[in-house]
Amino acid sequence: MRVCILQPSYIPWKGFFHQIALSDVFVFLDTVQYDKRGWRNRNQIKIPTGLTWLTIPVHAHGTHQGLLIKDVEVQGPDWAKKHCAQIIQSYKKAPFFSKEFPLLEALLLEKAEKESKISRITTEITKNLANGIGIHKTQFLYASELPFDTVSLEPSQRLLSIVQYLNGTSYLSGPSAKDYLNVSLFHDSDVQVEWMQYNYEETPQLYPPFTHYVSLVDTILTLGREEAGKLISHNPLSSI
Repeated sequence: MRVCILQPSYIPWKGFFHQIALSDVFVFLDTVQYDKRGWRNRNQIKIPTGLTWLTIPVHAHGTHQGLLIKDVEVQGPDWAKKHCAQIIQSYKKAPFFSKEFPLLEALLLEKAEKESKISRITTEITKNLANGIGIHKTQFLYASELPFDTVSLEPSQRLLSIVQYLNGTSYLSGPSAKDYLNVSLFHDSDVQVEWMQYNYEETPQLYPPFTHYVSLVDTILTLGREEAGKLISHNPLSSI
């Protein structure tokens, strides 16, 4: 059984959803420290002059040191209308805007009204979009709901402990973790480590130059959900 463990992110890029699609169990790691300038509450979309941030304002400024992701609250629901307005301005000429944007808008407005914690907003959006692009078999869990302490463990041991609790046989990781992941710790516990390869081809996109590293918003509105799902599902892994 393959397990992937990632911190929640706001409408992340297609590589994040690719990891979800390849996993039997996907764990949202919400029990680590909130990073103020990371991807927990923001992501980028394209605009005619380059890139811009969609950022959900949170009550973490000045006090974010030591706050866990699961405990960070948003500053009310108004962000969703502002983000929708920015998306309209940027993508109203996108091929699938008229078909896909109403669904995206309804999702953002709903989660903004129902949820007050940044981790719940972003993960509920992620799960909904994953289902929308055809990812149906992956089981989602939260680290904060596991029946053991994941906060105080060393990073590699934390990840291994989660995989072992879930009876996983392999751990799926992004390539950036090669800088810190203690692979031998996993191998000594008979857990295989698999590394993502992001070998995506360029696809139609507004406002050149092309970039892969934007929110799935871009992929959905330019390709449609069905093609976005196909793009994400047709890429290989390498393992060590």
